[in-house]
Amino acid sequence: MEDDAPVIYGLEFQARALTAQTAETDAIRFLVGTQSLKFDNQIHIIDFDDENNIINKNVLLHQAGEIWHIGASPADKAVLTTCYNKTCDSRVVSCAAVWRMPSDWETGSHESPDDSAHNPQTLELLCQLDGGARGNAACVLWEPMGDGKRVISLADNHALLWDLQESSTQATVSSTATLEGKGQLKFTSGKWSPHHNCSQLATANDTSIRGWDLRTMSQIYCIENAHGQLVRDLDFNPNRQYYLASCGDDCKVKFWDVRNVQEPVKTLEEHSHWVWSVRYNHSHDQLVLTASSDSRLILSNMVSISSEPFGHLVDDEELSEGEDSHQDDKSKEPLKDSVVSTYEEHEDSVYAAEWSSADPWLFASLSYDGRLVINRVPRALKYRILL
Repeated sequence: MEDDAPVIYGLEFQARALTAQTAETDAIRFLVGTQSLKFDNQIHIIDFDDENNIINKNVLLHQAGEIWHIGASPADKAVLTTCYNKTCDSRVVSCAAVWRMPSDWETGSHESPDDSAHNPQTLELLCQLDGGARGNAACVLWEPMGDGKRVISLADNHALLWDLQESSTQATVSSTATLEGKGQLKFTSGKWSPHHNCSQLATANDTSIRGWDLRTMSQIYCIENAHGQLVRDLDFNPNRQYYLASCGDDCKVKFWDVRNVQEPVKTLEEHSHWVWSVRYNHSHDQLVLTASSDSRLILSNMVSISSEPFGHLVDDEELSEGEDSHQDDKSKEPLKDSVVSTYEEHEDSVYAAEWSSADPWLFASLSYDGRLVINRVPRALKYRILL
């Protein structure tokens, strides 16, 4: 099998929640949460054996309800969060909780791989992130590169910063921010910035994007009408502290410098339906993945707005000074942005795409029909970036 060929895994359940296992940097591992109304929902632990190009899976039960969002602790491989729906007094509520995988989930799976599917173990509930009457949970964000002790939950129009204590069995709200304004305001998604000592948060609600200072829980910027329709997802450039990517139901992906929010720095219009997910590569920030209801996953090379626009690392100061002085120097022109690949292995809406935490050239995508596809950055591009 050639190196760049995709590897496909079918979950047999509908699914939209996917995360890389952040604390696992040796094994290539992804976690998928299912959405089933008839059966107990499950977390599928997907291990990719890249030497043999095969997937090994384990299944854990998540009996609390159908999973809408999943997040992995940056510090503890066994700990994760989910946002899930449950029916309560004949109405559906969205809850958030912290879970631990049973300590022996890895043992025994390789002798008889079917065991875990037929007789799966159950996740252990560590604590509920219950904001009381603060509404329906949309997502839970772990502090990037943190010690696994701080999370933010977004519920309706509240952002709650939690401290997890006693090995995550207790959660207390340390501060909150509330979206003020007319109408039914609701956060749809958010991203905790890895920059500024992890003191900033970006959130999406309706067509707007807001930045928050977590020390004061006050708003620091607002991009009104960032998209023509609902904003679905956000991601921070890991190497350029002011750069933020967004995507939405207007089929667009936009890149922002949050110091100047009047106009996006760049707009991508490659998708033909809602864009659900945008993800920067953790090491090589010119590589950007986008996933859409057009059933496609697109890998773009956004080199002109990356930390290596001339093919080498430059800092933000050099970029702002350099714009005037290099006009006549052709060798200093930024490289051209391009679509690297369009992946068509899905036949349903692609709700999520994630880069591996262990291998910077590998990524997974998940469509609603429960199809998980693992792909690699094309080798030619990989070598062009590295050499």
